[in-house]
Amino acid sequence: MSKKTILVVDDDNEINELLTMSLKREGFNVVSAFHGNVALDLAREHSPDLVLLDVLLPGLDGFQICSELRKTSNVPILFLSCKDEDIDKVLGLGLGGDDFISKPFSPIELIARVKAHIRRNYLLHKHGVEADQTLRYDRLIIEPATHRVLVDDKPIALSAKEFKLLFHLAKNPNRVYKNEQLFTLLWDDVHMGDTHTVMVHIYNLRKKLEANPAKPHYIHTIRGVGYKFNDKPIEAGDQLH
Repeated sequence: MSKKTILVVDDDNEINELLTMSLKREGFNVVSAFHGNVALDLAREHSPDLVLLDVLLPGLDGFQICSELRKTSNVPILFLSCKDEDIDKVLGLGLGGDDFISKPFSPIELIARVKAHIRRNYLLHKHGVEADQTLRYDRLIIEPATHRVLVDDKPIALSAKEFKLLFHLAKNPNRVYKNEQLFTLLWDDVHMGDTHTVMVHIYNLRKKLEANPAKPHYIHTIRGVGYKFNDKPIEAGDQLH
């Protein structure tokens, strides 16, 4: 892989400098921002390979920046926050974030997570999707070569992890996956949290894909086990719109 660029966004000078130095020692290019509005401009200018994003910022906050980036980019976004509340994690993941790291954190662990996300994103684009054919299920189309998902021919914006989860389920229809299996699929060998995050990603996918997320057609819950993808045609009265 070529040298990767990390955008570090944190208004705390000490934390920003610590992250910048640690990442540079590991061979990364680093672009730093201390203000939300500046961060968004830098992201658009440099197209980083990963974003370390503080939640509380002057100007645009981290959630707003994430929401804006997800309109045009699948770059991995790792939230940094002094808060350790589930509601913030759910919100961050719901907006398309890939991970949520609570302060104070270990620089060694953070670097490990950064490398894991970059490696996984690289492999996903290089090997994981190019060899696979487009998947078509009624009004849902998944194009792995371009990382596009269409519902009724309209593009649906998904984060990298949402796409990976959907694509994996859809190319193995009717197979039941345990929460732990899907968690491992998304986060591999780096411990990122608990399987509750799988539920959050499934919830987000249903909101984006289903006409009625409370009664999903595509991604079914198998109580006490996990999830499976339904490949049967949509029945009358269950149309996507």
